[in-house]
Amino acid sequence: MKAQLPIVSMALLLGAALLTLSPIADAQDKKKDAERAERNKMANDTLQRLYKTEPKAKAAIEKAAGYAVFSNFGMKILVAGGGSGQGLAKDKAGKVTYMKMLEMQAGLGFGVKKFRLVWVFDTPDAYNKFVNSGWELGSQATVSAKKGDQGAGAAGAMPVSPGIWLYQLTDDGLALELTAKGTKYSKDEALN
Repeated sequence: MKAQLPIVSMALLLGAALLTLSPIADAQDKKKDAERAERNKMANDTLQRLYKTEPKAKAAIEKAAGYAVFSNFGMKILVAGGGSGQGLAKDKAGKVTYMKMLEMQAGLGFGVKKFRLVWVFDTPDAYNKFVNSGWELGSQATVSAKKGDQGAGAAGAMPVSPGIWLYQLTDDGLALELTAKGTKYSKDEALN
């Protein structure tokens, strides 16, 4: 009977530990669910704002292989700056992948910027590379939007590379030029 007592005690201790850890795990799950819901809302709000600003964007996104939406906040003081953002990517089938971005800048300047980005991918390959391999927007890439039917795959969007289009929304509306320096996009493993 004495040998069974330690086993019973260990089982009781293990049960008590699980009961103690369960609320912690539930709180972490609720926090992740809240973060996912916040990102979904940000993406939906951004898309609605884009469609209002550039109505043809809706058709471009609906026929695309996938899209990604990010919210970004950055700051630059004197010779250095950086920013971060969060968002999600969604493929044609509706599968959502939560993502993050990090931006580093060098050069003289001062300011704060806040904007939203909507990436549109014409092909599944372009979408999958963005989501699964991460993506970097070069050291000093500048792209400009094309107006009307002047060769743009998505009206008002900026061509970033073959089959990839980008809309940048600022407080003033759709930006016609984007300068991005050292921006890295990757999966947010904490939410996937």
